[in-house]
Amino acid sequence: MAQTKIDFYYPVQVGGPVSEVIDKFVAAFEKANPDIDVAPIYAGNYVDTTTKALTAAKAGTPPALAVLLATDVYTLIDEDVVSPIDEFVKTDEDKAWIDGFMPAYLKSAQTEDHLWSVPFQRSTAVMYYNKAAFKEGGVDPENYPKTWSEMVAAGTAALKKDAEGKVQRWGIGIPGNVGSAQWLFGALAAENGVKLVNDAGTETYLTDPKVVEALQFWVDLSKKEGIHPPGIFEWGTAPADFIAGRVSMIWHTTGNLANIRKAAAFDFGVAPFPGNPDPASVLGGGNLYIFKDASDEDKAAAFKFIQFLTSDETLADWAVATGYVAPRDGAWETPVLKKYVEEVPQALVALKQIPQSVPEFSTHENARTTKVLNDALAAALTGNKTPEEALGDAQTEIDRILASYR
Repeated sequence: MAQTKIDFYYPVQVGGPVSEVIDKFVAAFEKANPDIDVAPIYAGNYVDTTTKALTAAKAGTPPALAVLLATDVYTLIDEDVVSPIDEFVKTDEDKAWIDGFMPAYLKSAQTEDHLWSVPFQRSTAVMYYNKAAFKEGGVDPENYPKTWSEMVAAGTAALKKDAEGKVQRWGIGIPGNVGSAQWLFGALAAENGVKLVNDAGTETYLTDPKVVEALQFWVDLSKKEGIHPPGIFEWGTAPADFIAGRVSMIWHTTGNLANIRKAAAFDFGVAPFPGNPDPASVLGGGNLYIFKDASDEDKAAAFKFIQFLTSDETLADWAVATGYVAPRDGAWETPVLKKYVEEVPQALVALKQIPQSVPEFSTHENARTTKVLNDALAAALTGNKTPEEALGDAQTEIDRILASYR
């Protein structure tokens, strides 16, 4: 009979039937560790899960561990609710395990001279494109767009209207609603050679002319080029729109690769993001955090479970089942992933894109600053403000929020 029971908060609304996969991992871990009972608590999307975890921690009943956004690190430190992972890394085997993670993914968990979380449910955003729509529009389906101008040209060619001029198939869709807007806008900025925030999470650069130019390009895809749905294109429905042939290209997480592979009735491609001129993407997804006020026994059990979840073998199974990027080089050397990438070479796009990817927008008071940025992006995309006005107003508000951290 299990002697230790730990609560594991997990966000379920992240694309694909992932809760079933997590349940299988939990069962396998419990079989190998009969003294530990892991209780997954599926707590909604990332924002919901963070809110519930913080509420439980403040009430004195924290989970032992949770999968929360890598970008939540400053918020969780400021709230003093998580323990650094360093505290649990004691043996040479532990150190070797940490060293096995890709540096790009570890970087987002490192600040204040500590490693605060462990990469798990990680991704980069990629571009899915409908090869049949490309071919129909006279675009080489094997030659994906590598620059902004090439993406506009491909989107224009793949655009489809009926006899009355009503759009039947859009050229490109970049989701701009809360939860995805700041992530994909970070990619647009990086593609334009600029970043949105400093490494310490204390300063943003939203009024940089190249940041403004990136947002203007996004707005112009609809207003000027006419190849993007008007207003805000929704993250949640983007894969379904793509699968149904209502949009030729979408920017979305690698975590939807398995879903799109299963449901798409046409040949599709997966491409790295285009650049202006150099390509870039943004690292996204969730990390595993251990909560500070859980009992020592629970925290030790949580650390053991984390090591199981992030073994090369488990991460390989995870990548195949979901499409998420295994954040350890060793996972890609396992027979499971080697066989998978032979069958699904699209999975290598995200892996190869990692060196050209930047961390996601993350600051102290991250929930507040992200809301300010997302509101600004929405104002520009819906035409309520110009990109310059929207980002200028956002920069002023974020300066006020972050003043005490500088």
